[in-house]
Amino acid sequence: MGLQITEIVSKKEIELSNLRGKTLAVDAFNVIYQFLSTIRQPDGTPLRDSRGRITSHLSGLFYRNLSLLQEGIKLIYVFDGKAPAMKYGTQEKRFEVKKEAELKYEQAKEEENVEAMGKYARQIVHLDKQKVEESKELLKAMGIAIVQAPGEGEAQASFIAKNEPSVYAIASQDFDCLLFEAPRLIQNLTLAKKRKTVSGYVEVKPLLIELKEVLKELDISQEQLICIGVLCGTDYNPGGVKGIGPKKALKLVKEHKTREKIFEAIAKDSKYSVEFDWQEIFELMKNPDVDKDYKIEFPKFDFAKVKKIMLDYDFSEERVESQFDKIRKLNEEKKQKTLF
Repeated sequence: MGLQITEIVSKKEIELSNLRGKTLAVDAFNVIYQFLSTIRQPDGTPLRDSRGRITSHLSGLFYRNLSLLQEGIKLIYVFDGKAPAMKYGTQEKRFEVKKEAELKYEQAKEEENVEAMGKYARQIVHLDKQKVEESKELLKAMGIAIVQAPGEGEAQASFIAKNEPSVYAIASQDFDCLLFEAPRLIQNLTLAKKRKTVSGYVEVKPLLIELKEVLKELDISQEQLICIGVLCGTDYNPGGVKGIGPKKALKLVKEHKTREKIFEAIAKDSKYSVEFDWQEIFELMKNPDVDKDYKIEFPKFDFAKVKKIMLDYDFSEERVESQFDKIRKLNEEKKQKTLF
């Protein structure tokens, strides 16, 4: 779910090469869900090893992150902790959607409708504790820093990007990061480079969104942006205020200025119904639960451990080694430059 304000936020297409030498904070759950959802067989079956363990997330983390490391990009994966109580409603709705998708998947399976199976299977994604621990183990072995958030991963990642001069941006698909004051948001970083459409394959490039530019173009403050988010709907109030989309929300915010006057005006308008505590949601966005004493440590790339993990899950030794050769070559080039 998350915040949907695409139509009022301008984005800039960039190349991976534009991020060379930069450090990015990655919304871990957001990315791992992507891999679990998209890396599947045509009938929707996730990748599994000979023991039946799902390996879609490990495949995505290994191959996609290696390509980013080869570009000279440093990565910090930030993992979710305990979700705020207000998010339970969202989680319940997601559970209901998954249950419905499971029923439709079973029906498609009986009818041997491979296309429908693939469609509904992608909606049945479960990220459990085991997959989280498997992901952390692989990431650490790959020399990628791990930060555990007490609450929302994207809030912690935003806090790090805002306060850590060495961190350039956050990598996530969710606009909520802007409400948490992430200075820069990069979308499509860990997606495949090509996407299948009705008319064929199209190239997918990373998109850069800068908070400073968003506020300037929309002529609003950070607090007003949070109000737009609450009106349109966040993970804490899915759907927002019925009948109010991004453009309408922007108009209302500019007209009434302060958060009190904005929601006071909406409460008086019979067209709208506010079925949530906007003040509580605003406070969660303005002052999220984050670890202010976080530590960022980049472990050394452990070739032996990465290989052991990947082969244990039945990945091809030849393919793993071919990826290692690229990293070794990159390391050798770095040494040569340092010597020079």
